[in-house]
Amino acid sequence: MIRAYSSTIIAVPVDQVWERVRDFNGLPNWHPAATDSRIEEGRANGEVGCVRNFALADGSGRIRETLLSLSHTDRTLSYDMLPNGPLPFVNYVARMKFSPITDRDETFAEWWAEFEAGDGQTDHWHKFVENDVFHGGFRALEVSFSERK
Repeated sequence: MIRAYSSTIIAVPVDQVWERVRDFNGLPNWHPAATDSRIEEGRANGEVGCVRNFALADGSGRIRETLLSLSHTDRTLSYDMLPNGPLPFVNYVARMKFSPITDRDETFAEWWAEFEAGDGQTDHWHKFVENDVFHGGFRALEVSFSERK
């Protein structure tokens, strides 16, 4: 089982960060790997059980993920990745948590996942998820606030 974890400080107040991230269908608005997202089967965006279906920016295919939990009080969400996508992940479940850094009005962000690599390339996929997906996503999320000012 692979356990990927990343954390960072985002120099934006937590309520602003959470407002952007809790939009489950809004991943392409801040993550550079995602484009063309839609919620399947007429479910409401942010409804537990909804499935987001988004294209990967590199053209390698589409990812489908189910929203498993969403807590506005705790500023957390979790989701799983459905099989048969372009990535060889099995039993992929990820969680995100955003906490206030009160003395600086910034955000402590955490993103972690547990999964198996169906192709056996455990080290490769562990580094890919931590660095490209999580760290890259956090950097792009922070930049997305400066681009909209």
